Amino acid sequence: MTRSSAATLVAGLLIAFFLPSSAAPAKDYVKYKDPKQPINERVDDLLSRMTLEEKIGQMSQIERANATEEVIEKYFVGSVLSGGGSVPAEKATASVWQKMVTKMQKAALKTRLGIPIIYGIDAVHGNNNVYNATIFPHNVGLGATRDPTLVKRIGEATAHEARATGIPYTFAPCVAVCRDPRWGRCYESYSEDTRLVQLMTSSIVTGLQGDVPAKHPKGVPFVGGSKKVAGCAKHFVGDGGTHKGINENNTLLNFHDLMRIHMPPYDNAVIKGISTIMISYSSWNGVKMHQNKFLITDTLKNKMNFRGFVITDWQAVDRLTTPRHMHYYHSIQETIHAGIDMVMIPYDYPEFVADLVKQVKQGQIKLERVNDAVSRILRVKFTMGLFEDPLPDPRLTKELGAQDHRSLAREAVRKSLVLLKNGKSKGEKPLLPLPKKAKKKVLVAGSHAHDLGSQCGGWTASWQGESGNNLTGVGTTILEAIKKAVDKHTAVEYAERPDKDNLTKSADEYEYAVVAVGEPPYAETAGDNQNLTIPSPGPEVIKDVCGVVKCVVLIVSGRPLVVHPYVDYMDALVAAWLPGTEGQGVADVLFGDHGFTGKLPRTWFKSVDQLPMNYGDKRYEPLFPFGFGLTTKAAAGKD
Repeated sequence: MTRSSAATLVAGLLIAFFLPSSAAPAKDYVKYKDPKQPINERVDDLLSRMTLEEKIGQMSQIERANATEEVIEKYFVGSVLSGGGSVPAEKATASVWQKMVTKMQKAALKTRLGIPIIYGIDAVHGNNNVYNATIFPHNVGLGATRDPTLVKRIGEATAHEARATGIPYTFAPCVAVCRDPRWGRCYESYSEDTRLVQLMTSSIVTGLQGDVPAKHPKGVPFVGGSKKVAGCAKHFVGDGGTHKGINENNTLLNFHDLMRIHMPPYDNAVIKGISTIMISYSSWNGVKMHQNKFLITDTLKNKMNFRGFVITDWQAVDRLTTPRHMHYYHSIQETIHAGIDMVMIPYDYPEFVADLVKQVKQGQIKLERVNDAVSRILRVKFTMGLFEDPLPDPRLTKELGAQDHRSLAREAVRKSLVLLKNGKSKGEKPLLPLPKKAKKKVLVAGSHAHDLGSQCGGWTASWQGESGNNLTGVGTTILEAIKKAVDKHTAVEYAERPDKDNLTKSADEYEYAVVAVGEPPYAETAGDNQNLTIPSPGPEVIKDVCGVVKCVVLIVSGRPLVVHPYVDYMDALVAAWLPGTEGQGVADVLFGDHGFTGKLPRTWFKSVDQLPMNYGDKRYEPLFPFGFGLTTKAAAGKD
């Protein structure tokens, strides 16, 4: 054997030794397809093979309704989303959702490099767009529980129900610190208190994505398994501190206070391996957040070491300047320069792709910036295992609306309720817990006593949510829960708005009344409210019923409302927040199967003239302070 042939043989043996046993011959070996290779090397290898058009496709997220197989293949689409209420079919089953995602994913896998899409949805209190999903209390209610273990379990259940529909990515959690309840998204915030939001942020992220290993580098995304999902901390940063609580408005704070109040939850999310972060529509001291390179690139990416990808909000590029048609090209440039990696362009993806390709080729946007964005997106996809397991798992469909998830939601409801009053005067016997076996009739009244949609609030089945009992598929109203809880011989009478004269005449027929009133469903700007009064006829029902019958009033709302004028009418008052589908949790506590334990996650004001007013302010004269909540004991043998 010659020296050259011997060298050739040795080289061949070395290649065979170092290649994975399942690998193809060396000439066909593709590093990015090898799960045994380090993720950064897989990212670099794949990036080196991509054309500019393929890279910009990865930076594009389009709406489900537009994501045909042809569009996905033509534009190399990197991500698809369901906007609020965007579903494959009315009352679609988990299997129907999976078939839709599978069809899109197979289209992506047919492209030259076979890069899978990442499908995202707003699973913000359960997989709330999906029929028959478990709807958990909104974040403000979870803040009242002060229970991080519970919140982690809710994150796990939400991840399972998202994966049941084939969806591996959720635009949650919202980690805003709501400083003014006039803001229409305040119910998406756990609290006005930064530390409480931090606590809940860490818990929900680990629930959704899994527990980060001890030696996992800070800022690097982590998704631990096929039943977990990639999360998205939002909306970066200061969205809960806008002037007068106006949605998408300006947050007027110096840098120190922005970092002190609003930034810490993002640091917690980054430490826990959050995969993505969504930017806020709002501004900071007059600069739109989607254009803020200092906060997105210099602070979040470089100083806080975030290594996942940054995504815009829905059509955010369109909102940067007006008129849109004259400035869209420039808005794209500003957004990408600021550090945005993926752009949510539900409808205008052809224009976006063409404009961005042109700007890179002309040198207006550096290729290095595009490479950074695409590397981050690919890192998340590799971390999630999408290249190895891109298709939905049919075995997971049973997770949607599973009984153990509904039981967990019921537990969350009872722990979220805050008892604000229990007895009309000092020394008087408390009204709660209510007796299940009543000598007289029990009256249930109010707009929210038998309305599952209002009980769930916005972001339920559709973007704004809606009133009524036909949108979730599963669930128990407060009225239904009361009927199940009381003794079989106890008569329960329901009237949404009892006639005042008749009630006055027959008041002696009732042992007690439960009155449930509150806000109609809303989301975002539609929920901005500068007066925060209980919508009519809520106040009238409170006065008419509680004026003649012993009563407990439940406020079903996403925030504190003006109740000061009516408190004296009430024997008991409960903040029920937006409890979701499991109204039985309300009855569990009203009737003493479990005690009241919830504490106010935000200050309950006397008048809107006091707003904004938060715990720690120099002038702090609330009706009920932050952290307030009366407790009751469960009946013997309960809890």
